[in-house]
Amino acid sequence: MQILKPNFPEYELIDCGNGYKLEKFGQYILSRPEPQALWKCSLSQSEWNQMADAHFERDKTNSEKGIWKNKKNMPEQWKIKYNNITFRLGLTAFKHIGIFPEQASNWDFIFQKITEIKSTTLIPKVLNLFAYTGGASLVAKQVGADVSHIDSVKQVVHWASENMKYSGLDNIRWLIDDATKFVAREVRRGSLYDAIVLDPPAYGRGPDGEKWTMEDMIDNLLCDCKKLLKPSPSFLILNVYSLGLSPLLTQTLVKNHFSTHQNITSGELYVEDRFSKKLPLSVFCRVF
Repeated sequence: MQILKPNFPEYELIDCGNGYKLEKFGQYILSRPEPQALWKCSLSQSEWNQMADAHFERDKTNSEKGIWKNKKNMPEQWKIKYNNITFRLGLTAFKHIGIFPEQASNWDFIFQKITEIKSTTLIPKVLNLFAYTGGASLVAKQVGADVSHIDSVKQVVHWASENMKYSGLDNIRWLIDDATKFVAREVRRGSLYDAIVLDPPAYGRGPDGEKWTMEDMIDNLLCDCKKLLKPSPSFLILNVYSLGLSPLLTQTLVKNHFSTHQNITSGELYVEDRFSKKLPLSVFCRVF
């Protein structure tokens, strides 16, 4: 099992604990909930209050939503860069801000593998499912891939398209669609891809209210993805945030469909604070 920490100069985890994390994104410091930070903070509450430009407080009636309490200098939107890709960040009612910095480890893998595939294929085709604000899509486009970006939420697809423009890129294929339905249609069309990236939520809804539950639907989705993925040197990345899925479980799930590929690795993505506390944030499995 691998445990991977991102190399992201404009991001820093300063401290974490008591169910929260204190993070620096560019010039701004945010305090927001983190259920996996089960230990105590290293800094005092007064130090957190002094450092944080914005603090997220959960809604007492809806744990999924909340409000940000900002200092006067804190804007609603700002930008940061990762390897010449620009992300527009913003404070949302769901505590998310438009980027998962630990995913930089997967972005580096995508960049490396697409570069390798380009030596055998003129323009690699990449399918990014549950694609959010487009980190993986932008990296793939930056290195010259033909990218299809699929997400069910119109607002985040628009957000991703803004990031493309800020990054000086173009011609990503934007699709507001249910991932399972889109993949099933692509199987019927006989489409093939050099790379597939999946980052499904534990629970979700499609644009027409289609229900997604990880435990019930991920196996069938991977079965269809197998039909879309070209033979080696292709690759697939499955990333999950569901707390019930371990690296071993995820690898076993993926290997059941992709046993013909030479390499199947799994592990956790984590970030580390100034006090050497390692905070695991997601589980991944890679096929290549």
